[in-house]
Amino acid sequence: MRSVVISVRLSLLVAAVLLAAQWSFVQTKAAGGANPALSAQAQKDFADLAQRAAEARDKDKLDEALSLYAEALRLKQDWAEGWWYLGTILYDRDRYPEARDALQSLVALQPQNASGWALLGLCQYQTREYDRSLVNLQKARILGLSSSKELATVTRYHAAILMTRFEQFEVAFEILREFTREQNEDQKIIEAFGINALRLPFLPMEVPPDKREAVLMAGRAANDWSARRTDDARKGFEGLVARYPKMPNVHYMFGAFLLTDNPDKALDEFRKELEVSPSHAPAMLQIAFEYIKRGEYPAARPFAEKAVNLQPNLFPARNAFGRVLLETGDVAGAIRELEAGVKLAEDSPEMHFVLARAYAKAGRKEEAARERETFTKLDKLMRTQREGAQSVGGVGAKPDDKKPDQMK
Repeated sequence: MRSVVISVRLSLLVAAVLLAAQWSFVQTKAAGGANPALSAQAQKDFADLAQRAAEARDKDKLDEALSLYAEALRLKQDWAEGWWYLGTILYDRDRYPEARDALQSLVALQPQNASGWALLGLCQYQTREYDRSLVNLQKARILGLSSSKELATVTRYHAAILMTRFEQFEVAFEILREFTREQNEDQKIIEAFGINALRLPFLPMEVPPDKREAVLMAGRAANDWSARRTDDARKGFEGLVARYPKMPNVHYMFGAFLLTDNPDKALDEFRKELEVSPSHAPAMLQIAFEYIKRGEYPAARPFAEKAVNLQPNLFPARNAFGRVLLETGDVAGAIRELEAGVKLAEDSPEMHFVLARAYAKAGRKEEAARERETFTKLDKLMRTQREGAQSVGGVGAKPDDKKPDQMK
């Protein structure tokens, strides 16, 4: 098993991104931000400062380099390369607010610069601007960080732990699975898996000491599950349940693991979760969806209905309850629930598909056709944008074998 440490200083990142990838900076003027055309003397002064700054940087005279880059940027504010080096050196010196400001200037000049967005997000993580950090880290991932594996790894890790902190457990788990595919089993990744699996809205540094052991046990089991080491995962989950039978989300996670191969046992575990956490909507939904899969709609109804009452803004709850109502003859009620679900998740193919069925059953042909068309477009887009699907509950189905009824 290969381990890649989730900690990289900017000196390494600079080498990876700039030297190995031979990144070419584009000199782009920011609207309203660039200086007027430089005089011949100013151009000469700028060229001299830029050269001296590069030489100082190459000789590891970073204080001198910082001063020279700042002076050069006062002459030429649209110098993207200068903002990059200023930002990375400041980051390497743990001067995160100043580094953040420099990198903001860089991405204003180069909005397609994935590395710039990534480093800006990492700065904002250090300054505890977590919401902005997550937005910018995800923007970097969308733009693509293929030029630097080290930077891509660090960006992915921080995006995952921030997603978990903001209770976006499903998305965070999918991001963490990317490490499994790379066979990266660094201890920090195991810890991140565990925090996510136990649905703890914490960053690693915020986990209470009394939960550390459970987090690591859960993380090892979840990582084994993601890596398809089924026997090891089962032993891990069984050990976790035996040691922490009253801890929230332990039975839920074990049930999620069992769902594909042993659904009856999974239902037992979800019910045990409800004994520990009576308001656990994801457990209710897993039960409801399993009964829907079996065509046992009356059995599904109380769990789906209670999940909606507990979390009316959770679109899978609207999906489940709407489908139950549709199949038990309450078409008007189904349309009401499914329309609410579509408003909550306009990009969900599954929501539009089920709503189309409800409209068709009500004889609303034009609306049904519209929803089917929307489903087709969204389904095609989703298949091209991501691998697999997400469960209603974070670690919600066996990797690569999830149920689309529950995920979209």
